[in-house]
Amino acid sequence: MASVSLSHHHFNVLRLPANLKMVDDIRDPEHPYSLEQLSVLSEDSITVDDKLGRILITFTPTIQHCSMANVIGLCIRVKLKDCVPSHYKVDIKVAPGSHADEEAVNKQLNDKERVAAAMENPNLRQLVDECLHSREL
Repeated sequence: MASVSLSHHHFNVLRLPANLKMVDDIRDPEHPYSLEQLSVLSEDSITVDDKLGRILITFTPTIQHCSMANVIGLCIRVKLKDCVPSHYKVDIKVAPGSHADEEAVNKQLNDKERVAAAMENPNLRQLVDECLHSREL
């Protein structure tokens, strides 16, 4: 697997769309900073396996009991939905040991039906949209 750099945007080397770098400007749901600024996402957060067509994004919530971990993961998934080629399988997970409900968060973020149901909630959809389209960074 090859690491993808957020700070240097080395995405073109991997033949992925350059707009994959869009994950580095997602605003945190609770703070006026990007996920990258808060070290929720870092240079080593994204791994790509071109041969298997898999992308793994691992994020580290700011605290172990972060109530917004699911929202952060949803933001990442929604942001990547239209910019990653459809033959790639995207997995989004919290970093091992970084969240008290790691297993439950990971399960929810990688279950298509749960993600779809969450995005049908108008309040949750609005929060995700605010994190994705914020100009406060």
